Amino acid sequence: MIEQKEITLDNMSRGFHNIDKIIYDSFNTLPEKGLINIFVKHTSAGLMINENADPDVQADLQSLLGKMAPEGAPFYRHTMEGKDDMPAHFKSSVFGQSVSVPITNGRLNLGTWQSVFFCEFRNYGGRRKLVLTLYS
Repeated sequence: MIEQKEITLDNMSRGFHNIDKIIYDSFNTLPEKGLINIFVKHTSAGLMINENADPDVQADLQSLLGKMAPEGAPFYRHTMEGKDDMPAHFKSSVFGQSVSVPITNGRLNLGTWQSVFFCEFRNYGGRRKLVLTLYS
């Protein structure tokens, strides 16, 4: 069986936002066994699975990304949407727009310190849409 929902996230600041609870809250229950795919419908945002215990991980990722794709670099040609837009497209390409997570015993089968994170790469990205596809 396949169940699919499209949800809209409220405005989120630039950074990495744990969305495990949002995923759980989007369904009445998760199946005993299955798979969920989470897809973000935007080219300047992304998704990742990463550590949820130490916020320094997210801070270090932000620092690394800032060095890899600085805002306002003089070689960018795509600049009409703001100085944060082209770096956001690059970061989205690096992180990707979807993640899949196995479901076991009605729970996301993530590692001890893992969570699913929505990655907002714009300063003011606005409301963002996710497609959640549940396979059971």
